[in-house]
Amino acid sequence: MRKGLGGPPPLLGLAEPGDSVLHRARAGAKLLGLVGVGTAVGVVRGVWPGPVAAVGLALLLLALAGLARGCRLRRGLLRAQVRRTWWVLLALAAVQWWSAGPWLAATVVAGLLGCLWAATLVTATTPVPALLDTVVRALRPLRRFGVDPERVGFAFTLTLTSIPVVSRLLAESREAAAARGLSGDPRALLVPTVVRAVAHAEQLGEALAARGLD
Repeated sequence: MRKGLGGPPPLLGLAEPGDSVLHRARAGAKLLGLVGVGTAVGVVRGVWPGPVAAVGLALLLLALAGLARGCRLRRGLLRAQVRRTWWVLLALAAVQWWSAGPWLAATVVAGLLGCLWAATLVTATTPVPALLDTVVRALRPLRRFGVDPERVGFAFTLTLTSIPVVSRLLAESREAAAARGLSGDPRALLVPTVVRAVAHAEQLGEALAARGLD
């Protein structure tokens, strides 16, 4: 097996078969639910006092964890999201704590993690083609305003397929930094990842242009 291809799974959950209520729900309803979670997080953080908002968002995380368990998804699926993004969450918490105090730091991190977990549940219970078909159908009324639903769906596909690529590049950069004894240096992790991600984007753009997809 080539290096990097056997690393940890991509950031969002891959679709897993099942017969739970969430599996059987329509993709459009799940996308609306995802929007609802993001809206609720924003409202809770903006309206409720810090301690109350932190408790409310903690209950949201518990509800999402219970939903994942009820759907019988792969064990550790949500914990994997924390392991993959812990350094981002930690840096965000430190900045928010320093600038606005612990309660805002707690609500920002919990809100971000709640949105990430909700997105993971959607992608883990919905095949990608179903998500893309839903997005394209929802955008068709905007065709009269110059929106190309198929092009937007194609861009959405590229976004989804790029997530595991960037995740793999990040894992490979982490392994290389650890081999050089630089695991504690964020530059040794981020700089190679960004450079290789930009190179991948350029190669992808050239391949699309060669096929007439500018």
